[in-house]
Order: sequence, then structure tokens, then C-alpha cells
Amino acid sequence: MNNIRQMNYWTLGGFEGKKPVAQALAEASAMGLGGIELTFGAGEFARGITEAQCRAIRAKAAHLNLRIETLATGYYWDHPLSSPDAAERCEAIAFTKEYLRVAARVGAKVVLVVPGAVAVPWDPSKPVVPYAAVWKNATASLRICLKEAEKQKVTMALENVWNWFLADPMAMKLFVDQFKSRRVGVYLDVGNCLINGYPEHWIEILGRRIAAVHFKNFARQDCGGGIHGFGDDLLKGDVNWKAVLAALAKIKYKGPITAEMVPFSRLPDLVLPDMVLARDTVAKLKQILAMA
Repeated sequence: MNNIRQMNYWTLGGFEGKKPVAQALAEASAMGLGGIELTFGAGEFARGITEAQCRAIRAKAAHLNLRIETLATGYYWDHPLSSPDAAERCEAIAFTKEYLRVAARVGAKVVLVVPGAVAVPWDPSKPVVPYAAVWKNATASLRICLKEAEKQKVTMALENVWNWFLADPMAMKLFVDQFKSRRVGVYLDVGNCLINGYPEHWIEILGRRIAAVHFKNFARQDCGGGIHGFGDDLLKGDVNWKAVLAALAKIKYKGPITAEMVPFSRLPDLVLPDMVLARDTVAKLKQILAMA
């Protein structure tokens, strides 16, 4: 496969964004990657970043022959676009609009968006919101954001995550199609599918809607599994990589493939950044893509 190979910043720089973006770019380039997925919301790459700073990041990446095809964020877990609180929804919308503008400035074509959450299973302090209300509020919020996405020519790619919302490919397809815009697509996370399905089935059903893909693995246990099923080895787990690659080839997927390695199996001792993990992941990613 000739897709651009990226790594998510969190493995290289940590959740707090303490590592300078320029350093993360240099490290990604040195590992032979074609791109990096920057994460928006912490450190220097956060709200309030100036247009000049974005241009500098874009220029640094270009100098290293590195692409920034996608951006990701963890913002939506605390500020969902589907919140029953109108003020919180407005804040999430404002964030998303800035996120889209920043993406355009650094040259990213896709931003990862969590459209909403019925619940956050690892955080019992978060409310359980009725599914119908999540659908309604997420739809309304995304319609507002869509105007900015179309203006910036950046796609909002909705990721399948453990939010108990859009938990199967048919629901995701129906939700995305209601917007009738190529600026709303899907960010398919291969590992996240395994809690209740198979990523190759998602790929077949969602087809052209898939704007970006995350590669990680997951080990099922006890008729499903928990967060500790996300390990630190792309080759260990229940993903059928040959089936995934065949499905991506069948739909002629041309977008980036991004390794997102956050090994929750290490909890409570998970520490990022981890450059040993990063280098191992790059090597395993090459092995997987060679299976195509």
C-alpha cells in the first residue's frame, strides 16, 4: 500500500504536549514516516495558536518532507458536541471551528471529531445521556460546524470510539449521510471496532465515507474486553490485518494510515512519550503494510 504512513503525536510527545512540535516532527522524519498526526489542545499546539505559528509548523514539516494530513484531539470527552447543556455545546462548537481553521493553516485535510457520547465508560462521573438526545444535539452542532468545514475545505471525520453511540457501521453510515456533504466523513479506528465487531465489515459498509484510518490492535477477553485490551504491539491482538488491508484496497482507500499507540494495557503505569514504543510501532506498521 502506498498510503502515507503517520504516527499520532501522543506516542511521541505525550498527552500534555510538553514536547515541542518541531522536535516531534524531526523524530517522525528520522523514523522514516511520511507524516505525523498532530494533536490539538495541549502544549504549544492548542487554542490561541497564531496563524504565523501554524505557518511555521507547516514550513518545518515541508522542510522535512513530512505531511500533516490529519489532526486529532481528546477535547470532546470533556466537552461533547452532544451535551444536554447548551452552553457546553456552544463551547464545543467554538472549539471545533478553531480546530478546523488551525487544520487548514497547517495543511491538514481531516480533523478527528467525536460526535457525541451516551456515556464515557471509564469515567462514571460523566452523565448518561439518552441516545436520541445525543443524536439530535450532535447533528445540530455538526450542522453549525459544517459551514466552517466547507469554508476551510477540511473534513470532519467522526471516529468510532467507546462512547456507546454510532457503535455499528450502519448507524455511522446513516448518521454521516444525513449531512449530504463530503466534509463530514468517518475516521475509522481499526482497534476500536473489535469491542463489538470487525473492522473489515465497517470498511465494506462505509466505503468512500472513510476519510482517515487509525491502526492499533486490541485483544478481546470475556466476550468483549476492556480498556486494558489495547496493548503496545500492533501485531498482538485480534485484528485480522490481511482482511483489513484487503477491505481498504477494495474500496480504493487512498488516505493516510496513522498508528495511534496509547497502550492502556500498561495502566496504571502508562507513560508517554515513549520513543522505544514509537520506533517499534513504525517497524510493525511496515510489516503490516507489507502484507497487502
